[in-house]
Amino acid sequence: MSHPSPQVKPFNPSNPRVFFDVDIGGERVGRIVLELFADIVPKTAENFRALCTGEKGIGPTTGKPLHFKGCLFHRIIKKFMIQGGDFSNQNGTGGESIYGEKFEDENFHYKHDREGLLNMANAGRNTNGSQFFITTVPTPHLDGKHVVFGQVIKGIGVTRILENVEVKGEKPAKLCIIAECGELKEGDDWGIFPKDGSGDSHPDFPEDNWEMAVKKYAKVLRYVDSSKAVIETADRAKLQPIALSCVLNIGACKLKMSNWQGAIDSCLEALEIDPSNTKALYHRAQGWQGLKEYDQALADLKKAQEIAPEDKAIQAELLKVKQKIKAQKDKEKTVYAKMFA
Repeated sequence: MSHPSPQVKPFNPSNPRVFFDVDIGGERVGRIVLELFADIVPKTAENFRALCTGEKGIGPTTGKPLHFKGCLFHRIIKKFMIQGGDFSNQNGTGGESIYGEKFEDENFHYKHDREGLLNMANAGRNTNGSQFFITTVPTPHLDGKHVVFGQVIKGIGVTRILENVEVKGEKPAKLCIIAECGELKEGDDWGIFPKDGSGDSHPDFPEDNWEMAVKKYAKVLRYVDSSKAVIETADRAKLQPIALSCVLNIGACKLKMSNWQGAIDSCLEALEIDPSNTKALYHRAQGWQGLKEYDQALADLKKAQEIAPEDKAIQAELLKVKQKIKAQKDKEKTVYAKMFA
């Protein structure tokens, strides 16, 4: 008979704790900390713990390191689960346990009654290897079929970000990678928050660190996107101002970094949210100037001026662009004059 899963995090302080640092599309999105239920399923928990540390060396079946580092989340099904652990083939067909290719189902003590439960993936009874999945919703139809052997105790937001990654079928469109993994011993810092009381998973960035600022705003956007999936349709509009603000700030940071095309792309994204946003038009005009596309810049500023005719900053930028266009034409005249002199 299966029992309800633990509601306390962690459930047993003596159980092992491990972590995944997750990258999506080459960008670090955060850390997942997991408690392994060694008090209930010691063999299954030990398999996973050792695969997190990589301490068992090379697997005799696969010829690959018995280690999750560099392993993909190869299968994602929204409102169901995220799956990984195939360190040999990276597609769901490979992997092996520390005990050999497969090992038996230890027990089915816990139910699949909530999100954040860590389970063994299998191809039927007694076919556990290295592949695992984390539930994103209750999945009672899996009770008695898959071994629940752990739970997410920190970083559930990262699992939600993974759950909402764009997929083609069940395969993520971007690489979702366990970039780092390991065991957290008693007294170890979990690496979730800096010790400054801010609750922010990034340390404060020094002045003018625009790249770090972009990462912070992008992180907020990911949480906004994942929130849209779990709130009522009527409430989703309330998230739009947050998304717009983040996109505009990302564009402004990219201007500071002289990433002109990146700034233009961010402003285009902002204009898709709010087509009459003068700040987006103004910043996009600055991006066009960086690329020396002055006619494009002029068009954006004229549109911004139509929306906000009294805005002094727009007026000044418009004058500056007109001067640049004149200077460019004068230069061209000089070049042509020399050619035909």
